Amino acid sequence: MKLKCLSILLFFSSNVIISQETNFISEEISINQYVDGILLSPKENNDKSLIIIIGDSGPTDRNGNQNFQKNNVLKKLAENLSNKGIATYRYDKRIVKQIRKGRISKTISFDDFISDAVSVVDYFIEKNSFKNIYILGHGQGSLVGILASKEHVTGFISIGGSAKPIDEVILDQVKQTVPGLLDESQVAFQKLKEGKTTTAYPSALESIFNVDNQSFMRSWMQYNPQEQIAKLPIPTLIINGTKDLQVSTEEAQLLKEATKHGSLLIIKNMNHVMFPILGDDLENSKSYNESFRTISPKLIPAIIEFVK
Repeated sequence: MKLKCLSILLFFSSNVIISQETNFISEEISINQYVDGILLSPKENNDKSLIIIIGDSGPTDRNGNQNFQKNNVLKKLAENLSNKGIATYRYDKRIVKQIRKGRISKTISFDDFISDAVSVVDYFIEKNSFKNIYILGHGQGSLVGILASKEHVTGFISIGGSAKPIDEVILDQVKQTVPGLLDESQVAFQKLKEGKTTTAYPSALESIFNVDNQSFMRSWMQYNPQEQIAKLPIPTLIINGTKDLQVSTEEAQLLKEATKHGSLLIIKNMNHVMFPILGDDLENSKSYNESFRTISPKLIPAIIEFVK
């Protein structure tokens, strides 16, 4: 996970649809006061499967977009899957709704994201419209999805999910980019682990450690993805791309090794937002804001095979 992204993130082929014709019906569904999303129901869904899609960190909407990052990757993912016969539900993160209403809560925690995902699962279990419910988590949504998977969830899919607690992720980045700030950062994280608020942190990392972020960070860093995924008794599919700038394929391997019922797929040249990248890191970074791109042609078949 890139440090330059954290100020935004912490607080708050045959498989591409090439025509306007679709094989699904779209329906807006509000789960509760925090969660609004969209259900795509295939006109033919013989196995009655639903994939609940959970977005990455930051104020990510149901389409995978943020204010300065518009790629429609979650929309593309959902439409491709539903066009192939699998129902999908994707939703805005609760902070998106707060931003739109101009009422941003400073008490939001990582556990709120888990609660929202559980509410979505419970909603569709109660409706009893689907025989099989899967959770797909992208980026930060991978950890949220792991923690939201419960008895009635059939399987779990992680795309670009980290295997390390967020404090370790950040410390790794600090060590690689600004090693002189490592000691101070370690001390600051230790204070957060102890449940304390601290002002003793590098000023250059204000976007990470400012007081408004510390409660959220504390709630996030308590979860170790490897420990949590090891508890899942359901089939899991871990997917990562070789061009992912935020999460390495080594982390995907660690998640796979931690699972009891897991499989691993490494997709060549796929980046963190699921686009195939043939060029350098500049092309890779620019693609986060390029909605004209199509997702990796190997991604949809792999998910369909796992579900069906």
